[in-house]
Amino acid sequence: SPLVSPQETLMGKYGEEAKLIYELQDQGGELLALRYDLTVPFARYLAMNKITNMKRYHVAKVYRRDNPATTRGRYREFYQCDFDIAGQFDPMIPDAECLKIVHEILSDLQLGDFLIKVNDRRILNGVFAICGIPESKFITTCSTVDKLDKIPWQDVKNEMVGEKGLSPEAADRIGEYVQLHGGLDLIERLLQDPKLSQNKLAKEGLGDMKLLFEYLTLFGITGKISFDLSLARGLDYYTGVIFEAVLLQQENDHVEEPVSIGSVAGGGRYDGLVGMFDPKGRKVPCVGVSIGIERIFSILEQRVEASGEKVRATETQVLVATPQKHLLTARLKLISELWDAGIKAEMFYKKDPKLLKQLQYCEDTGIPLVAIVGEQELTDGVVKLRDVATREEVKM
Repeated sequence: SPLVSPQETLMGKYGEEAKLIYELQDQGGELLALRYDLTVPFARYLAMNKITNMKRYHVAKVYRRDNPATTRGRYREFYQCDFDIAGQFDPMIPDAECLKIVHEILSDLQLGDFLIKVNDRRILNGVFAICGIPESKFITTCSTVDKLDKIPWQDVKNEMVGEKGLSPEAADRIGEYVQLHGGLDLIERLLQDPKLSQNKLAKEGLGDMKLLFEYLTLFGITGKISFDLSLARGLDYYTGVIFEAVLLQQENDHVEEPVSIGSVAGGGRYDGLVGMFDPKGRKVPCVGVSIGIERIFSILEQRVEASGEKVRATETQVLVATPQKHLLTARLKLISELWDAGIKAEMFYKKDPKLLKQLQYCEDTGIPLVAIVGEQELTDGVVKLRDVATREEVKM
């Protein structure tokens, strides 16, 4: 999908986050914007091409006019990796697969302890409804609840009352629900909740959540998954299940609860988004997940720095070197043969480099082998192969 799109393509899809969209105006006065994520362009692509069934992944750059914090992996231009399943399927089967994939990626990357929080927009909306919140305020209340992982409940309540115009009583009633988290036991308990079970939306959401946890149990991953009612995800386009993966950090021995060090993946179900771009309003149900590549990289980099281990900046297997002057042609011939044989080789871009410099370069960059061709080697028709680490040499 293109990097730049008309502003109206992106507007009205992200809620309060829309203020972070990079808006542009070209010379012809056309109002454009840089893509904010890979989900909205994907939905537009499905609608334009009348695709009703697709499973895909996509790695590309997105742009946000945010305050950068490079140490925490927050940038204005960064890569995301998305995985989406579009199509009409039975409830929760693709959703469970998305969560399985997130679990697999975070386990394989060995980033440390993590937790995948799961909730459902319908359950949240049901909670708001029974707490007496008008439907027009559901989405703005959602974006306030979403801050619960960053700020304490009292601050969230103050924002609800002070900025969003809710009554303190309604905010307190919401607080009773959004501070709950657990697993199947909590889902069962909420299904029995006298008020919540009367709400059609919440009942649907809880029924699907129960089904989801049954599938996740079969996948054997429920140990890392928490049904968390505070999870709201601030974007407007989510319609059902929503999830977010956070890395955990044990602060010290006295802390019972692990502390979150930030979200590395998020996603959910967005069944209405494709219909927004279809002239006839045809809907294509979709569920997907987005992995924050930069955030993961910054964590891996910090880990490498702390361990003091040396990271190779190059995949080069062999450096072609010469010990005397006027041997550039010999190096070029040999490196060409190595390249043609699929061997990763490099050489100095100098006519007559000093041998010591060439060997030092290999030590600094971690290149394991040096192929040396000097006058004697050319006469004998051999190449001297030197192991940089052990300094052993063999003629070939």
